[in-house]
Amino acid sequence: MQRKSLIDSAITLEDECDYAYVGLVAMTDPPREESKTAVADCISAGIKPIMITGDHKLTAMAIAKEIGIFKEGDKCLDGTELDAISDEELSAQLEQISVYARVSPVHKIRIVDLWQQKNKVVAMTGDGVNDAPALKKADIGVAMGITGTEVSKDAASMILADDNFATIVKAVANGRCIYGNIKNAIKFLLAGNTAAIIVVLITTFFNLPLPFTPVHLLFINLLTDSLPALALCMEPMQPGVMNEKPRSSNESILNKETGVYILFHSIVIAVCVMIAFMIGNQVSGTLASTMAFAVLCLARLFEGFDSRGKYSLAKLGFTTNMFSVGAFLAGAGFLACALFITPLHGFMNIDSAFTMTNALQVLGLAFVPFAVTQIARMIREAVTKK
Repeated sequence: MQRKSLIDSAITLEDECDYAYVGLVAMTDPPREESKTAVADCISAGIKPIMITGDHKLTAMAIAKEIGIFKEGDKCLDGTELDAISDEELSAQLEQISVYARVSPVHKIRIVDLWQQKNKVVAMTGDGVNDAPALKKADIGVAMGITGTEVSKDAASMILADDNFATIVKAVANGRCIYGNIKNAIKFLLAGNTAAIIVVLITTFFNLPLPFTPVHLLFINLLTDSLPALALCMEPMQPGVMNEKPRSSNESILNKETGVYILFHSIVIAVCVMIAFMIGNQVSGTLASTMAFAVLCLARLFEGFDSRGKYSLAKLGFTTNMFSVGAFLAGAGFLACALFITPLHGFMNIDSAFTMTNALQVLGLAFVPFAVTQIARMIREAVTKK
């Protein structure tokens, strides 16, 4: 059969003849294997992942479902539908929309702006020239280091060297870990210093001998404060850090939880220091000062373990932060030298009447705040587990 010229005439069903079926070719660009886990980690961390793409609506929804962005009940809008609704209408259903397809740069800026109007911190990823305006508008613009254009890199505040979305999730986890360590170090320093202030105020109010001499305070600041605080900055990532909800950008580091921790620990430590002070004061004011100094130092060293996190050492692991163990041993070693090496007594204002019995009393009193905290945490963890 002679075929018609396809150039001079329209193609009809009559032209589809004398063909042999060879096969069907399909192409797909699958998402990375780790992307599904990364999206799940985002959701558990209270982060809402949203897909904004220029692909077709059905293609975008299929990929979003595969990696867990698009779930039952979510919505998908394309550029035409976005143009048809006002900002008020879009804002009302913003949290239900997980996928945007066939969008333009103007649409991307509009989406970012509406989320920011809800007081949300917005991170935007992109690699093309048309992504640059939204990258600049977002609170955190993330450009691709490999496939990204120079325009997108200049507009972004962060560049991914491996173009991997999972790297962003790791950055969030590391950021939470660093913030938590800084917060723990602040709690540690404020709790111990507040305890010392409470003791000084009490002794001053009741006209008792001074509990600490200048050299005692210098020793505490240089050794029993600095070493554990530095060790807390090396604390590894704690369990459940990616299950916590994002904190507000306006939240103070000294929030209610931190204030309760500082108040409780400072009062307990201060009580133990005052008990030691009164035991020593039955003999002399110098021994009272020695006892108070020793209990405060050792209690601060134990406090370094308590400040590692909100979980008990049984859950955190005693050896997961060897810097903390080293800080405790070094601080305890320096304190032992000051208490038991006679030539140092004059310089350190240590009473020579300090005995092994007093040392055991110091150890017991200094251990009390640590034991109370650990027992309370283990009880809470046991109740939560049930």
